[in-house]
Amino acid sequence: MKQFLKHNNAHHKSLLLLAGPMILSNITVPLLGIVDTAVIGHLGSAHYLAGIALGSAVISILFWLAGFLRMSTTGLVAQAYGQNNLTQLAALLKRSLLLAVCVALALIALSPLIKQAIAFLSGANSKVLAQAYQYFSIRIFSAPAALCNLVLLGWMLGVHYGRGPFYLLLVTNITNIVLDIYFVVYLDWAVAGAAWASLIADYSALAFALLLVIKLAKKQGVELSVPNWLSVSKMAELLSLNRDIFIRSLILQLCFSFMTFYGARIGETALAANAVLLNFLMLVSFALDGIAYASEAKVGQAKGQRSVNNIRLWVKISVFWGMLFGVLYSVFFAVFGSAIIKLLTNVPEVIEAATNYLPWVIVLPMLAMSCFLFDGVFVGLTRAKNMRNSMILSAAIGFFGVFWVFIEWQNNALWLAMSCFMLMRGVTLIIKYLQLKATNQLLD
Repeated sequence: MKQFLKHNNAHHKSLLLLAGPMILSNITVPLLGIVDTAVIGHLGSAHYLAGIALGSAVISILFWLAGFLRMSTTGLVAQAYGQNNLTQLAALLKRSLLLAVCVALALIALSPLIKQAIAFLSGANSKVLAQAYQYFSIRIFSAPAALCNLVLLGWMLGVHYGRGPFYLLLVTNITNIVLDIYFVVYLDWAVAGAAWASLIADYSALAFALLLVIKLAKKQGVELSVPNWLSVSKMAELLSLNRDIFIRSLILQLCFSFMTFYGARIGETALAANAVLLNFLMLVSFALDGIAYASEAKVGQAKGQRSVNNIRLWVKISVFWGMLFGVLYSVFFAVFGSAIIKLLTNVPEVIEAATNYLPWVIVLPMLAMSCFLFDGVFVGLTRAKNMRNSMILSAAIGFFGVFWVFIEWQNNALWLAMSCFMLMRGVTLIIKYLQLKATNQLLD
């Protein structure tokens, strides 16, 4: 290992310089969720916490479904960056932003139907639903800003500007946290306050992100007024790539939403406990995604340069750091998990339930490391079909198959299914990568 680090010292440093800002900024994302949970969790009743858990879960599902906007943008932009194609860099930005606005408007138009689906799927009581509706009805109007921010984030990652996403997410989440505390604690707006804080933060971030990208484009020599960017064939190509990533994201969110909605059916306490523990999982996912994002950019650039050796090297380096972070997170949760739970809520029954399920969260970072990391590798390679197929298989067998076999375990069955699902995603992607490497198809 020492030789591996020493021999590739410059590459390790390059990856960490790109990943470091993303890791730091991504950590602020689950911290935002933690603040929401902590502020609402201390209002003294479980239905407030359960309501915001349900409402925010639906928003997260919808916005994460749109994660294909960031992923496809990063992969395509990284390859164009590797080719030094400045015209393509500008055209990709415009096409992706147009697609983001269209998707956001569609979500707003469909919001009445989505609210009906919340009640039907969750089976939550009227108190919880009232809080969930209130949060959702406000937050859905942040969709245009949130989705455009995904595109701008992806573009900056693709051109290896790691500090840009760092500044963007930091501004977003600090604004959100400050407003969250002010609206909920000082103005006593409860769940509505948390929703308004997030909405204002999203639009503030959009203004900031646009300024960053305009400045970066000028520095890179990219002319944003490029003509003929709205090409039908290019839009079709973008939509094709986004379709497969969307299906992959849809299935991923189906598994997470099933966990939320089935938890609601088990009971208010189980739903609230899962909301607390999912903050742990989000912390893990976003931290490991920092390495994955860097891998996307590096692998995509290497493919744009048509260098198989560089692709292999960046995968090895990314795997090393992903494994290290996975182990560190497991140790951290084992030592401090119980204390963190008590910081997030003072409801006794929620504390007890969350503590019982904590062991699942402790092992998850090591089980899930490979799925986050190789998602990044395949984004860089723009092999969306492989990601889609891996997700379908892992969800069908690893999540739903395992859950139905152990359904009598109730909430423990949900956490077992999530663990198997994460592990299987990583294993299937690793197998596919090794096949591509063995058959010299990494550049296809």
